[in-house]
Amino acid sequence: MKEYEIFSDLRVPVNSKIIVRLDGRSFHSFAKKMELVKPYDDAFYNVMVNVSKELFEEFSPLFIYTFSDEISVLLDKVPFNGRVEKINSVFASFASSSFTLNYDKKFSKPVAFDSRVIPINDDVYDYFKWRQDEAWRNCVNGYGIHFLKSKYSSDEANQKINGLGLSDIHELLFQNGLNLNDVETWKKRGIGVYRKNKEVIGFNKKESKEQISYRSFVHVDCNLPIFSKDFFNSLF
Repeated sequence: MKEYEIFSDLRVPVNSKIIVRLDGRSFHSFAKKMELVKPYDDAFYNVMVNVSKELFEEFSPLFIYTFSDEISVLLDKVPFNGRVEKINSVFASFASSSFTLNYDKKFSKPVAFDSRVIPINDDVYDYFKWRQDEAWRNCVNGYGIHFLKSKYSSDEANQKINGLGLSDIHELLFQNGLNLNDVETWKKRGIGVYRKNKEVIGFNKKESKEQISYRSFVHVDCNLPIFSKDFFNSLF
């Protein structure tokens, strides 16, 4: 009966780079049911950071990037012999379980993430610049609709924001006392998780002198720069 598993041998090359992108399933409805603070709920984002850190510790990727309800995991060591079904199912189930364990409220229904595998190779910068641009759009639109809903009904607010460009919304907010340049960086640019080295000063007994060494640690970066090729070259 093994021949019925027609997709089980779909693979990506194990010597390539891939991105596994995870997205929360129906998280718009989840946000309403859990009464998350708009436009940004700090507790929710703390959970997303914890999920990202646990993914990092479990799968040792090069870089993880998260904003809103999505997580992009960049891998240069492809697990499970490149089997796409296995990668998708394990990453999605791991993220769902991690989210559930890290959230301090009881859910009315199970939480789920979906997963997709994206072969990437030399397009790492282009991919993450695309996702960071989306994080900025989410930020502008999120603050824009939140402001309009404070003045109008939900339907009226949605009508007013329809057709407005990002610069229009930015100016609307500025004219009403909110400068998005002053908003926390992670809301505008997302959050990165990657390894950094820290300097450790020890004592070399054999040579009777201080000795500097370096140890890597998992760093959560809430103050990411606008992505550039130099940023990713410095990581890898």
